[in-house]
Amino acid sequence: MSKFDISLITADRAKAMLTEYKEQRKNSVPRLKHPGRYILPDYKLTRRRAAFKIVKHTFLTPHYKSYVAMDSDNGHTLWFHNFGSLTEALFWLETGLKISDTDSHSNYKEWVTKHTSEIDAFKDLLREQKKQHPAKAKKKAK
Repeated sequence: MSKFDISLITADRAKAMLTEYKEQRKNSVPRLKHPGRYILPDYKLTRRRAAFKIVKHTFLTPHYKSYVAMDSDNGHTLWFHNFGSLTEALFWLETGLKISDTDSHSNYKEWVTKHTSEIDAFKDLLREQKKQHPAKAKKKAK
């Protein structure tokens, strides 16, 4: 079985990626510095319209057991979505489909049963990362 080519990132790196994407949106061919597929745990994207609903602002806000999946595999476009479960985020990054999408080749339940060991390994990696950096999260919350 192949391992997921997905990395866990921090909030600072995710914010830097969002600002880089916003700055390069005006370019005809934007080039992102860090192409790839990423998951930001315990955060969600929040959008707010300001200035008479002309300008949209995107924020990363802390939210327990939420995941932001970011896909910039092609190096030009940054796609991002909020997910309530890590498995759903991994499914979207691997297949490009959401749970509600219907596709004749890929079904969410079949995919989960086929990749159970990889999903569990990714969850263990997330738990290890949270155990290594619990002080950082507490300091930022204060």
